[in-house]
Amino acid sequence: MAITGIGTLMITPLVGSLSDEYGRKSLLTLPMTVAVLPLVVLASSRTRSSFFVYYAFKTLAGMVCEGSILCLSLAYVADNVGEGRRAAAFGILSGVSVAAFVLGTLIARLFPTTLTFQIAAITAAVAAVYMKAFLIDSNSGSGAIQAADPLKPEPCKRIPSVDDILCLLRRSLTFSQVAMVAFFSSLADSGLHASLLYYLKAQFHFNKDQFADLLLIVGVAGAFSQVPYVAATFGVMAVFIHPCMRSIVSKQVGATEQVFDRHVV
Repeated sequence: MAITGIGTLMITPLVGSLSDEYGRKSLLTLPMTVAVLPLVVLASSRTRSSFFVYYAFKTLAGMVCEGSILCLSLAYVADNVGEGRRAAAFGILSGVSVAAFVLGTLIARLFPTTLTFQIAAITAAVAAVYMKAFLIDSNSGSGAIQAADPLKPEPCKRIPSVDDILCLLRRSLTFSQVAMVAFFSSLADSGLHASLLYYLKAQFHFNKDQFADLLLIVGVAGAFSQVPYVAATFGVMAVFIHPCMRSIVSKQVGATEQVFDRHVV
């Protein structure tokens, strides 16, 4: 996770900057294609050696995909939706993501592990093909970039550096505050998720189906019928956090900064 996080921090701003020049769709093709590879490995074989191959591919894919797919999707929405409707659009996108999470968890609960990986690989491949075939490219920043062609820096100069990120945080108090909220929210979510799953596995020997049951409870707020899981329903309220933060950030920046700024959040 540490390697993936550091890689994501370095790669996502670069992908976002390039998408301002070459279009969201063109850059979205890369992470969506790479995301299929780890799933294909386990869909084909689940031997010990296959697992290590999967782990290597998953680490590399995480560096390319974990931040890029979400940020480019949000930037695409921002390019095509008016400022006054972006919060609603981001909320719909988050709702679709939650629905997909619930459906994927339900499939993992009902189907054998081998078949689950095969379905995941096929679904990821279909998503990449659908995006490539039907998505209309978004080039909101192309006009401004073409107008500034005589002043365009070298490719290596366009890669956002740590100084660029710090400058971005310093120039807007609102954005830096949102970034701080996002950091602590993600820190809490990640720590709780990882420690909870480890505890359930070590203490109660949870299997795949039991983990799926727990995730389904959080996803569909079915915990009201089971007292021990009532606290899990508060996770449903978390879906409102990121749409609100993304809307605030989107209104603070220009059209060519949508992906770069969202990566920090």
